[in-house]
Amino acid sequence: MGFYDNINGVNQYIQMAKGYDGGKLIEILRRYLPDKSTVLEIGMGPGVDLDILQKYYTVTGSDNSSLFLERYKKNKDHVDLMLLDAITLQTDNRKFDCVYSNKVLHHLTRDNLKKSLSRQKEVLNSDGILFHSFWKGSKTENFEGLLFQYYETKELENMVKEDYEVLELKTYTEMEKDDSIHIVLKKK
Repeated sequence: MGFYDNINGVNQYIQMAKGYDGGKLIEILRRYLPDKSTVLEIGMGPGVDLDILQKYYTVTGSDNSSLFLERYKKNKDHVDLMLLDAITLQTDNRKFDCVYSNKVLHHLTRDNLKKSLSRQKEVLNSDGILFHSFWKGSKTENFEGLLFQYYETKELENMVKEDYEVLELKTYTEMEKDDSIHIVLKKK
């Protein structure tokens, strides 16, 4: 059983993430993605960013944890939600203008991140974009069975250059100075 597949892990995550949201990241996204566009959020967790995204976009929330989805749906049953693996992205042939994640894809190995990015290209509409954030650095950590893969900007740039045009790739501060990276990519 994974960390997010039990109620204790879900509750622990919610407590750790309290006070953090992707509001500033979504403001950056809005420079690249027109309002009313369709967005797939990968790894919505408790739905904090999903709530912000819904103010501007037609959003589908997804997570690989049914507990997060069930918890969110209790209060907001009108929202489009999918149980979704971040690597295979089985979206039933649905396509989106944007795929968004905030500190989710760092749970994948480097090889699985490459697979996910390749699959994301397939679920994007023709001029679609990706918007993702990662922890910055060169280490790998495990916390209670969860992988945390850190990235440097150059590594991310090299990983995506064949399939995507990099629109923006910058470091930012979430907890400590320049501890994070956001990347905006356009499908080639």
